[in-house]
Amino acid sequence: MIGVVDYGVGNLGSILNMYRKLGVPVTTVSRPEACAAADRLILPGIGAFDACISRLRDSGLEQSVRDAVTRRVPLLGICVGMQMLTAGSEEGSLPGLGLIDARTVRFRPGSTDLKVPHMGWNEVRWDFPDPITEGLEDLARFYFVHSYYVVCADTADQLGTTRYGQDFAAAVRHGRTYGVQFHPEKSHRYGLRLLGNFARV
Repeated sequence: MIGVVDYGVGNLGSILNMYRKLGVPVTTVSRPEACAAADRLILPGIGAFDACISRLRDSGLEQSVRDAVTRRVPLLGICVGMQMLTAGSEEGSLPGLGLIDARTVRFRPGSTDLKVPHMGWNEVRWDFPDPITEGLEDLARFYFVHSYYVVCADTADQLGTTRYGQDFAAAVRHGRTYGVQFHPEKSHRYGLRLLGNFARV
């Protein structure tokens, strides 16, 4: 059973609908015991970093997520959920979960025509093969909405790259912990494939 962490933030309904379309058992988890019973966890996130990490901590689920990673339960962070896997974000002052050796920084458009937030469809180039990307051709298109992006301390943790004025990490992986900056639940067939792959990693 895939558990979507319900701490009051994120596109939970859209994620649930994608898995129901795939015929994969899925549920929301809002209590530590339910979180502990899940075979895989998805950590969604929308909005500001500090607001999301505060809500996760106030929900009492932060330790459950950490414990799951210690038990090598696959975890997928989506959008701000991915950013929360890092040590922290320039968007706020609170520490992140620190599950991936990385930091979250803001796009700086400078004198270019780059618009922030980065919003819309963009291609992802996979940096190395992984079960979560099986059947996804290089330069598959996903839907992004974000003003901040993740910088990995170890490039071996950077699973996918997107170009938006500069190259940035669109997907990360460390052990069985994954993060995607885009929204697979809004990315039609490509997102459906990635979420289906996550159900099998």
